[in-house]
Amino acid sequence: RGFGRGRGGRGGAGARSGGDDRKEWVPCTKLGRLVKDNKINSLEEIFLFSLPIKEYQIVDKFMPEGVLHDDVMTIFPVQKQSSAGQRTRFKSYVLVGDKN
Repeated sequence: RGFGRGRGGRGGAGARSGGDDRKEWVPCTKLGRLVKDNKINSLEEIFLFSLPIKEYQIVDKFMPEGVLHDDVMTIFPVQKQSSAGQRTRFKSYVLVGDKN
């Protein structure tokens, strides 16, 4: 044991446990800190420089509650042949937007 890719193993969900999600947001990325300090005022500024959004709180700050809608288009299995047999994963296509 020990040389795997870190899937499964010890521990549960860690920091993502199902506790209260309404705690104070502590940004983990530089973009998150800029958004929290109100130095970036819109999603357009983020998209203008093609910055990756890695924290959901950034989108939550700019989009009011209930504006975003999602629709799952399709889910299908993808199989990969390994030395121990087949490994099955799933791909999905999901549309997310404000219906505008």
